[in-house]
Amino acid sequence: MSAAREWSRVAALVWKDVTTEWRAKASFNSVVFLAGLILLLFGFALGPDQAAVEGAGAGIIWLTLLFSGVLTFNRCYERELDDGALEVLLLYPGGRRSIFVGKVLSNLAFLLLVGVLILPAAAVLYNLPIFDAVLPLALVLVLGMVGFVTLGTFYAAMASQLRAREVLLPLLLFPMLIPMLVAAVEATGALLGGDVMGRSGGWIRLLIVFDAVFVAASLLAFEYVIEE
Repeated sequence: MSAAREWSRVAALVWKDVTTEWRAKASFNSVVFLAGLILLLFGFALGPDQAAVEGAGAGIIWLTLLFSGVLTFNRCYERELDDGALEVLLLYPGGRRSIFVGKVLSNLAFLLLVGVLILPAAAVLYNLPIFDAVLPLALVLVLGMVGFVTLGTFYAAMASQLRAREVLLPLLLFPMLIPMLVAAVEATGALLGGDVMGRSGGWIRLLIVFDAVFVAASLLAFEYVIEE
């Protein structure tokens, strides 16, 4: 199948997921509600100590995105499995990587929108200087989410045929995300602290390397995983 037809298939999958979610809004509302609840709970747990809140701000942001994303990944293949559409997609002529790319792009758009809502909310709740470094923080958010969404979508496909996929997905996913989360939290924390020593550059480069490795490995392994 030509590259143009593969990309048209990817675009069709993305359009289907986006329009379905736009009409129902069930997943989006539940994920945003969970993210807001996590932010509030961390605020109560840390108490009135502003120094502790500011020091933990980067970790709070990424943990909120992490737990919200897992809820998204658990449901990203749900409609296809319930309707029997996944088997039809697998039988369609062409490479199966287009299914994976379409799911990654739709999940990425969904979680980036959630991230855009979380960052200002965290800035207000925890008095974080997010607006002093908007562009570098946006870059870190995008790079971190690319690796996160790629691995989350891949492991969601791996666990999609299992009965206990809601339990197994975090167990499979979280250990693999440790390097990416460390780099994302360190880069975000450096930028929120003014990045006087220029530490964020090294962590951002590390995020780029992780993204390249995760994307390449997931694309190569997806066809074998989805057949199981």
